[in-house]
Amino acid sequence: MVRVEKDNLESSSSSTPLSDAAVRVLRTLGLNVQSDLDFSAGSNPGRISIVHGTTAEVIWCDEIGHETTSTSQFATTLNLSPVAGDWVSIRDGYIISVSARTTELRRPGATPGDVQVLAANIDVVLVVLPIDRDLNVLMLERLAVMAFDSGATPIVVLTKADGTDIVESIVAEAQETVPGVDVMTTSSASGQGIERLRSILHEGVTAVMLGASGAGKTSLLNALEGSEELTAQVSRSGEGRHATTTRRLYRLSSGGVLLDIPGIRLLDLTIGQQGLDDAFADITELAMNCRFTDCAHSGDEGCAVEAAVASGELSARRLESWRSIRDEMVSQELSREQEVSSRKKKGRGSKPRPAPSYDDED
Repeated sequence: MVRVEKDNLESSSSSTPLSDAAVRVLRTLGLNVQSDLDFSAGSNPGRISIVHGTTAEVIWCDEIGHETTSTSQFATTLNLSPVAGDWVSIRDGYIISVSARTTELRRPGATPGDVQVLAANIDVVLVVLPIDRDLNVLMLERLAVMAFDSGATPIVVLTKADGTDIVESIVAEAQETVPGVDVMTTSSASGQGIERLRSILHEGVTAVMLGASGAGKTSLLNALEGSEELTAQVSRSGEGRHATTTRRLYRLSSGGVLLDIPGIRLLDLTIGQQGLDDAFADITELAMNCRFTDCAHSGDEGCAVEAAVASGELSARRLESWRSIRDEMVSQELSREQEVSSRKKKGRGSKPRPAPSYDDED
């Protein structure tokens, strides 16, 4: 295996270090000085841009730094199903290994209990919400949970700021909803906040835009790059033709990488305990004073959270939202356990893929 670690290139006795030219290409794909990646010996390193079934578009380079974009199939011995943002090893037109992920943005899969990974190895999650029709607090809370759960750093980006006269109050509401998270306002029409966003998306940073269809994500990308990606009108209900129908990596002129993904619905939320705790940091902090460590904040004796609601320190709506998301988390965990149990009973194994096998020990 070949390892890229900080600014030094290390390798095992059976492999050759990556060249400086190859590292320069990987830097444009989001490699940062803290990266610690393994690539298979005798292969070419690259990053997934788009996945289509059992093939993926990969941007990769050879040992002299020559860059190529190609559609590659999955090898039968592939250790992990790749997604956009994955670092992979390419050999003879096949993806033969996927490097260990640092972060994952996830949502529920098509089958109850399953989880679909939308993007991997992201540093920043831009939680994008429009404010021309006020702030959707419920959506913000849930997307924040999803962002925190990924392991990346969330930043709230309020779009269409030119469409409202109460920007300051909406920003204050957003800050109260996700305590401790940076909140910024933008306007693709006027350019407000665009330079600040560019400064965040510098070299070595991989970001993803997370938001509902019609939130202005594609317009934001256009404003960042002066590009003309497809945009389409979406109705107030979210119905209509959506601009982004796949996942794709964009190398930005600011030096960073932006991963654009389809719009997210409220039902697309995958919840983890850490994400819930971080997104509701105010409740998490109050809960430290509850009489019981497993307090459910629902009629429990000595509950500091409910006491905070009674005193007006915490809004009842905030606690009710926490309860709703917590209940969904419990339900998802139960579904996953049932699905795993069902698959074991049926003896399902991994799905075979029509591609050759490679032995990395050669």
